[in-house]
Amino acid sequence: MKVSMTELPDKIKEILDALSRNEVVTLLYRGKERAVIVPAERKRRKRISAADHPACGMWKDRDDLENVTAVIRRIRRTRKNI
Repeated sequence: MKVSMTELPDKIKEILDALSRNEVVTLLYRGKERAVIVPAERKRRKRISAADHPACGMWKDRDDLENVTAVIRRIRRTRKNI
């Protein structure tokens, strides 16, 4: 769906309907594309624990970082106390 900036206030309902149908809406300004509105993701990402995060795997051989979750909690706690 393409909508000019002057039509935007009048076509809000149609734009929202198009987004609910997972359509992309292109905003035009003086006939040229200026912005694209895309539908928001309906599914949220599953939260993973800090220990399962790929970035934490790079220290998996270190003995002092055996419990990654505890280390991250300790780091965050010291940040709050500053």
